[in-house]
Amino acid sequence: MHLPTYWLTRPDARPDHETLTSFDRLLGQALDLGPDRPIDYRLEAPKWQFLCYAADRGHVVLHGSGDPDIERFEPRQPDDTLEFSNRRAVFAATDGIWPMYYAILDREQHPMMLCNSCMRICADGRTSDPYYFFSISRAALQLRPWRAGTVYLLPADTFEIQPRISVDDSLIEVAQAASPLAVEPVAKLSVLAGDFPFLNEIKGHDDEVLAARIAADPNGFPWYEEA
Repeated sequence: MHLPTYWLTRPDARPDHETLTSFDRLLGQALDLGPDRPIDYRLEAPKWQFLCYAADRGHVVLHGSGDPDIERFEPRQPDDTLEFSNRRAVFAATDGIWPMYYAILDREQHPMMLCNSCMRICADGRTSDPYYFFSISRAALQLRPWRAGTVYLLPADTFEIQPRISVDDSLIEVAQAASPLAVEPVAKLSVLAGDFPFLNEIKGHDDEVLAARIAADPNGFPWYEEA
């Protein structure tokens, strides 16, 4: 399956064995201590690598927010055209980078329309590394609407993983999960805009043009055309 060049791939840096051991130790300590305080992150490896490690293990899913003090996530009904997302639920990611995007965008001070995804391609018995797409309203992007944020680690028990989507001869695995029940975090990590590895790759779109493209082709994600 050929993807346009605007899809981003996870950075090539791979944690070595020593780093993975440190991740495992830190994650265990964080889960033992609970979510009252952010994880005391002092490792040299970037935070996105640690979050990807936590997500890839499958025991937790991740949710990004600008609120550092959420004790309980309640199901909400989003305004979304996609079938899986158009439900009352707590939403989270099965990927470590995607929720950072939500954590570092200051949508309270800078209203914006978001268009984004994280997916893997499943074909010929193989599953690819993640691909990402990030875009926000062009007017907001020009203001660099970044903030400090928090990525919450949530227990995966009550979450349903989004079913794979058939596209041509491949299956698309979107890194999204939904829980119909309220969820309490088990740990949290503070992040800054500079921790997000794709900060300079966030694209800007015209809201009216994007809305028209969505209306014309609801399944045409990401409704983006390169200049």
